[in-house]
Amino acid sequence: MIRPGEDWGGPPTGPAVVVADERALARLLADHGDAGDDPLRVRFAVPPAGATPCDLARAVGGGLRAEPEVEVPMDALWADDGAGRRPVVNMAVLGAPPHRLARWSRRSRVQVVVDGRERFDGRATTVVVANGQFLAGNDVVVRGHPGDGRAEVQVYALAPRESAALRDRVRRGAHLPHPAIGQFPARRVTVTADPPLHLWCDGERTRRRVAHLEVTVEAGAYRLCV
Repeated sequence: MIRPGEDWGGPPTGPAVVVADERALARLLADHGDAGDDPLRVRFAVPPAGATPCDLARAVGGGLRAEPEVEVPMDALWADDGAGRRPVVNMAVLGAPPHRLARWSRRSRVQVVVDGRERFDGRATTVVVANGQFLAGNDVVVRGHPGDGRAEVQVYALAPRESAALRDRVRRGAHLPHPAIGQFPARRVTVTADPPLHLWCDGERTRRRVAHLEVTVEAGAYRLCV
């Protein structure tokens, strides 16, 4: 976990596994298990000419160099929806992702508890629990840092008529501050939704709607070579 005044990372200390995107990295973390004193080291593949890196790589400059120059400790999220616990390396989203919000997006009675304290109880379309900054290229969590030992939680309770303007602003990171978007730093988040909402993990929608979600932060879960 990075602390004020400290350098983040240092020279690479070992070989790294190459991954294509966040979902591949999450699968690797799920399979890695207990690595003992030798942490998992990964790097993002350099994208083809003209392509942009995946969202997490974009946030930290990964996948831009043929040979890594720095190894940095990266946090991960562990999301438990009652049917299983899974790693999420960039963002977990319950409900419509911010860049997909529409007038018809499902609204639920949502309760959000952050580090044991209730921070929201009301109708909302979306709860974002973010480790990184970007989602589908949109600047959802401006200056989000995936190595600070905490997640950034956003709760979207906008009126339906505000959806179109929000989609335009979120591309540029200009959607915040907003009186209908709550923001909270967190190490542990519990969300309940009635009726249940779809869960998205690292940009991929899971197969079922979720009524209860618990997300915890694992600081320094792996090392990223960039």
